[in-house]
Amino acid sequence: MAIIAPTITAFDEYDYNEQVKTLKGLATHVHIDLMDGVFAPTTSPDLTHVWWPHEWTVDIHLMYQKPMEVIDLLIAKRPRMVIIHNEADVHHMDFAARLHAADIEVGLAVLHDTPIEWAYQIMHSFDHVLVFSGNLGHQGGSEADLGCLDKVAKAREHHPDVEIGWDGGINAINAGVLANGGVDVLNVGGFIMHADDQRAAYESLVSEAGEI
Repeated sequence: MAIIAPTITAFDEYDYNEQVKTLKGLATHVHIDLMDGVFAPTTSPDLTHVWWPHEWTVDIHLMYQKPMEVIDLLIAKRPRMVIIHNEADVHHMDFAARLHAADIEVGLAVLHDTPIEWAYQIMHSFDHVLVFSGNLGHQGGSEADLGCLDKVAKAREHHPDVEIGWDGGINAINAGVLANGGVDVLNVGGFIMHADDQRAAYESLVSEAGEI
């Protein structure tokens, strides 16, 4: 059983608002990508303009080079979780401690080419590990590299209680494979947002991942 978290990846306020409208009433656990144009090649709306319906449970995937610069804004937004990158320029454990003090969970994302072992030293400070298999800062267009399930297994062995997410290339064909491979949260962008029928796409993923 895995949670399907539709992903918002927007490059301006209008696009962001339209994606919120698309997902409102469809899902309640949503993954929001935020990009700084430095760590990621694209730029999302300014964090001050990011909002979501009160009934949503939100995980923010912060693709920022310097996450600490926006930590106060993140805390004020009150998401369920903030995910930062292992490769970011930040004291990871200090960032995690600040969020935990505000009763916000913290995730650690590991890029496709980064060995999961490089995160072992700090992994225990985090509630979630995100295995990234996509195109950084883009919605859709990537294929899930199922070889990265080895990272899932290693993260689980090293930190048995951690929640594990996957980002990149998820569709109705591989969702069940990923869920059975130990992924707890499937963050899905293009397969849902580019579908002619977003509800049908979402429900096909829910069925394949065993959520119902």
